[in-house]
Amino acid sequence: MEKLDLEDPLPDGAKTIGIIYNLKKGEGVNTYDDEAEYDSIDTINAIKAALETRKHNVILLEADKALPEKLKNAHLDLAFNIAEGFGGRSREAQIPAMLNFFGIPYTGSDATTLCIALDKALTKRLLASYRILTPGYALLSYDSPIKALRLKYPVIVKPNAEGSSKGITDASIVRSDTELINLLNRNFDLYHEPMLAEEYIEGREFTVGIIGNGAGMKVFRPMEIIYKKHTQEDFDVYSYNVKQNYKEYINYRCPARLTAKQESEMVKMSEKIYNILGCRDFSRIDFRMSSDGNIYFIEINPLPGLAPDYSDYPMLAGFNGVSYNDLINDILEAALIRTGAGNRGVFAI
Repeated sequence: MEKLDLEDPLPDGAKTIGIIYNLKKGEGVNTYDDEAEYDSIDTINAIKAALETRKHNVILLEADKALPEKLKNAHLDLAFNIAEGFGGRSREAQIPAMLNFFGIPYTGSDATTLCIALDKALTKRLLASYRILTPGYALLSYDSPIKALRLKYPVIVKPNAEGSSKGITDASIVRSDTELINLLNRNFDLYHEPMLAEEYIEGREFTVGIIGNGAGMKVFRPMEIIYKKHTQEDFDVYSYNVKQNYKEYINYRCPARLTAKQESEMVKMSEKIYNILGCRDFSRIDFRMSSDGNIYFIEINPLPGLAPDYSDYPMLAGFNGVSYNDLINDILEAALIRTGAGNRGVFAI
């Protein structure tokens, strides 16, 4: 772990920042997408380099079992948290809860928001109570009675508490009870968690990025995900395989070709969702728009990927005129302002 030389003070306004992360290692994986949510060392180094452009002292802290001891000795001004945690639907809350315990301010949403948002069914249930439109869905476990479903086929099946398209394949769309049962049995064996079955919305796909808090919150113009070819028969699915090979399957358009009314509706819906869930500093929200113009909330990621030239969030920020270095520092600045740890300027956006 890097140590700060206390005899060499930081420049005015600079902070000691700890990047907390889970690293892809390719060891002991059970499925090809087992580490889908973890980061590569290239991403960690890109975030570090971005923060260092503002003269911050940056410490790398892998989220392993030794993290509590490392946190006690790191003397951080703030943690830049991108860790996914280990095991279970509450895993993304592990690091924020630990940071709260040690009294260390951090970037991003708190433990409660991360717990809710990772649970797709719970998020939909909560947002539906605020009249947010979302596709019909059912949460299915090993003993769920398939015949009792009141869903209209085709249906997309995905793990209920995973991100980065983990568990979403190029065969995730089913057309019948038989196909659903077969896919559920496969997924239960692989992922050992409940599955979300959701009515497939035929139409266009969008993602919206948000940065900041309160009056300082900014919403990026929506980015459309345009499929060059179908990923499964007549369907378009932003699967793990498609994300890994996006240049083969996807074109991105930002700003999306929407009417002023459609864009305004999508932006306002994004702001509403962000605030309902208590998101902080940054998030990304996915939508589908049906052929009749209805905008459906699909899911939210309050801990979006930050891999340069790959992850959707920095990609859409770039389309909106925000460089990678500025984006990373704007996320940090949002957290510094929110926590009172510093206020050195305004967002680059």
